[in-house]
Amino acid sequence: MNNLNRFFRLFLAFALLLSQTGCLHWLHAYQTYLQMDEFDHYFAVTSKDDFTVHFKQPKLFSEDFVALAKLHASSEENTGDGKKWRYWFRKIDKDSKRVEPEISFYLQLAFNKEDKITDWTFSNLFLQIAPPEFLEASFRSLGGAEINEEKKQLRAKADQLEKIAAILPKKATVIKQLGEPLEITQEEKQEVYLYHFRLDAKEIEEGYEDRALSEVRLMFDKETTEMVKMSGRFAGLKISINYRDYQDEEQKKVAGL
Repeated sequence: MNNLNRFFRLFLAFALLLSQTGCLHWLHAYQTYLQMDEFDHYFAVTSKDDFTVHFKQPKLFSEDFVALAKLHASSEENTGDGKKWRYWFRKIDKDSKRVEPEISFYLQLAFNKEDKITDWTFSNLFLQIAPPEFLEASFRSLGGAEINEEKKQLRAKADQLEKIAAILPKKATVIKQLGEPLEITQEEKQEVYLYHFRLDAKEIEEGYEDRALSEVRLMFDKETTEMVKMSGRFAGLKISINYRDYQDEEQKKVAGL
């Protein structure tokens, strides 16, 4: 059955690639997606002050990332064994001006001498909106996720998600780090906090200027004040995590769900 599923996904990838320009970039991305089925064999994770996914047998090249994201990094640094790219996101106000004092986070990509991505790092502030335990679980859940060909998205099935025992951050803790939101929307059981961050990109492909704006939505349970969901787009990468899908039953009982 596993071999059949793998063959089906390879066939789907081939059909998808035939309909795309820049087929090689999508092929490398799909090869990386297939590796997610055996996460611990192909990847490793370290988490302390930041969070890093290490690629043991990398497939993606730097040009693949630019072709898919349509954005160039804020800064590029040559290292002894490759290079590092850093994408800086800075919080902006309703007038699209940077807030003072500055509130910012970054995503960093490290490449080896073959120009393949070996490390993907999320800075500490990013972990305030995507706690490391849940961020790791979301990466692991991509193995076997459904491919949305039209939207170029992966969606993991809720019944296949890895369950973890981790405490969700409270609203007061998140606001202390991110400051006040641009907008608060009241729903029946939750509040939605909207934040805007702007990517400092050296270059953006024409027609993709809107990708420099990151709209981050954080959803807080009104009763528990826990952050229960996050969604946003970062350098062309769309991330949406429903944290309750990952919580084990015991942790949900503790939270009173």
